[in-house]
Amino acid sequence: MKIAVIGTGYVGLVTGTCLAETGNDVICVDINEAKVKQMQAGEVPIYEPGLDLLFHRNIEQERLTFTTSLADAVKEAQIIFMALPTPPGGDGAADLSYILGAAKDISKLITEYKVIVNKSTVPVGTADKVKAVFTENTSIEVDVVSNPEFLREGVAVDDFMKPDRVVLGTKSERAKKLMAELYGPYVRQGNPILFMDERSSELTKYAANSFLATKITFMNEVANLCELVGADVDSVRRGIGADDRIGKRFLFPGVGYGGSCFPKDVQALVKSSDDYAYDFQILKSVMEVNERQKTILVDKVLKYYKGDIKGKHFALWGLAFKPETDDIREAPALYIIDALIKKGATVTVFDPEAMANVKNVIGNQVNYAKNQYEALEGADALLIATEWSVFRNPDFDKIDSFLKNKVVFDGRNLYDLQKMIDLGYYYNSIGRKLID
Repeated sequence: MKIAVIGTGYVGLVTGTCLAETGNDVICVDINEAKVKQMQAGEVPIYEPGLDLLFHRNIEQERLTFTTSLADAVKEAQIIFMALPTPPGGDGAADLSYILGAAKDISKLITEYKVIVNKSTVPVGTADKVKAVFTENTSIEVDVVSNPEFLREGVAVDDFMKPDRVVLGTKSERAKKLMAELYGPYVRQGNPILFMDERSSELTKYAANSFLATKITFMNEVANLCELVGADVDSVRRGIGADDRIGKRFLFPGVGYGGSCFPKDVQALVKSSDDYAYDFQILKSVMEVNERQKTILVDKVLKYYKGDIKGKHFALWGLAFKPETDDIREAPALYIIDALIKKGATVTVFDPEAMANVKNVIGNQVNYAKNQYEALEGADALLIATEWSVFRNPDFDKIDSFLKNKVVFDGRNLYDLQKMIDLGYYYNSIGRKLID
């Protein structure tokens, strides 16, 4: 099939590349000329494990191409995916200007039936708004399909190639047939393609991410309580995770959720609820608790140093909001850095992939180390904000040789408590016994 993907951000690039991998001819469009030239030259503009292999293979086999020309992309495409940003506005509502603007531009170019697919995460009613744009600007028949993405950064290629489910919102039998044909190769093992109406599909994405954000936040609240009552959150987590009604995933406590999806989607669902005069109280609490959780390590640091960290120097391991990505959107590490600096401390950071992105955002407010051990040099304590695998089994002799003191504040519970006791550390983690 001939496919166009409008937007080559994280979702658009993964979508386009993976659609090409099953034999489709895919042309990806972006208005950023430098980025398009970069991709045409074979350079992947984002870090996502496994993407580079498919990217290069499909470029070489001429199934994946890139352009700045919307007209060229739309001309031959049977199905047009819109994978455009929907950033939150000041009131939390998703900004649909990119999507509605692209819809208007496409509507003036098409000369035959097309399926227009909303791949972006959008509020309920967006498909209706997109369809209205086409109705206003062309007499050519189109079907607008809601097809929310469920891609986890770090494993997005596997998520696309082997999806748990594919959600498709459309009432059009013609569009259903085309979309079922397109996604058939990805669900050969029997995972479902779930057809539903457009509004239910749009709400499914927000509901799924909001539920997971709630699960994470609930576990963080449990962890905070564990510290007060003397319980061990690891034991509690295993105890409740063994219940198959609850499940084991998303029960690891930490310094809060971040990234491009959970914060934005929870906020947008709350705003949509407010628009319909529904007070979604649990999600408002989730947002409030998560905001506090992002700087819980700083609270622990301040308590240890009796409220005064002016002149102290800290090492911070991990900047991305999660491992296996360079995405720093709403990353807890940024909130930690900001709080430490405002209290008069200095910080040296290390992350395997995200340092360039952080430098683009905050510049030289922190020092950037070449590796995790260099970051420790002269530091009064180590803080851990992201659970990269490389941090899980460090050389503690090296850590001892660089750190001024054996003090670790671990926001991801990477290390065994008994081991840290044996090594003589002050070790403060999340929801577990304090080792001093």
